[in-house]
Amino acid sequence: MVNYKAADSKREQFHKYLEKSGVLDVLTKALVALHEEPEKPKSALDFLKHHLGASAPENPELEALRLELAEMREKYEAVLEENKTLKSKLAQYEPPQDGKYSV
Repeated sequence: MVNYKAADSKREQFHKYLEKSGVLDVLTKALVALHEEPEKPKSALDFLKHHLGASAPENPELEALRLELAEMREKYEAVLEENKTLKSKLAQYEPPQDGKYSV
């Protein structure tokens, strides 16, 4: 009887862990998606793997795209900084804006 209580306690702790970490929610969504498929796939396991993002080994193009994205982010930040600098320089040569427009 004691062993059953210990096993139930461990099971309950594990269940809480899965719930807190979001695993149960992700699995539930994947299973619901499978259930709602009008034409069931030949392999439910492959469907779940694909739905969870573990369907295939890492695509080499994906790594290249990640590197390109990182480079583009750096360039974007540099352009933002340059834009800020140029606006500051331009402001030195423009008359102060008082909200009125002259024609």
